[in-house]
Amino acid sequence: MPGGRLTLQERQQIALGLADSLPYAEIARRLDRPTSTVTREVMRNGGPTAYRADLAHRATERRAHRRGPASSRGSGPGPQPHGRDAEAVAEYEETLTTALMASGLPKMTARVLTCLFTTDAGSLTASQLAQRLQVSPASISKAIAFLESQSLVRRERDERRRDRYVVDDELFYQATIASARSNDQLVETARRGVAVLGPRTPAATRLENIARFLDFISESITRAAEQAREVLHTRPGTTSDQTARPDPDHG
Repeated sequence: MPGGRLTLQERQQIALGLADSLPYAEIARRLDRPTSTVTREVMRNGGPTAYRADLAHRATERRAHRRGPASSRGSGPGPQPHGRDAEAVAEYEETLTTALMASGLPKMTARVLTCLFTTDAGSLTASQLAQRLQVSPASISKAIAFLESQSLVRRERDERRRDRYVVDDELFYQATIASARSNDQLVETARRGVAVLGPRTPAATRLENIARFLDFISESITRAAEQAREVLHTRPGTTSDQTARPDPDHG
């Protein structure tokens, strides 16, 4: 039934679809479910290569059982600022976490980043993150270390000398530049192989073409990030017409 919980039979159909290498959209169409429902179900239960219908179903039942007593006491999502619908926010956070996982982030790292993205202040302390996500400080520390290494968050001290973890306007730009530059060592190593394997040999040609390809991609990403950088600084209330579009002919 669309909108209700997935049944065991539906999960078995998802597993069969994954085994046949069907895209999430096609599996969802066959189940008459939103694509986001199938994507979220797969990513929160091991991903496309490790998904098992029976394990996923039991995990969902355990989660429902843990939430049961809290629901009976009337506790639910806390009040939201700006009149937001708390249940809609919680559902969106789960959807965003799933999308970040699909892009390659580990689950806890994706949950931490989602927390920071959906907080108006754009910053939280480790204890605030642990409380919001109901996990140990050690889990937060590991996730933050990875996000810092990817330039996706930065650390700063507040007036109480506590570490705060921040996502701001510049971090996506910095992460994009860092990603482009991460290819540099591979480019250099590939070109070193050209000399070792002998110019004009098939292996050397392959490595040279890889190096040229990565060089071109890195330069294109860097140029595009520089041109689009101002988009990250658009203030609330600014329309798309008011935001200057990057000029492809002028950096």
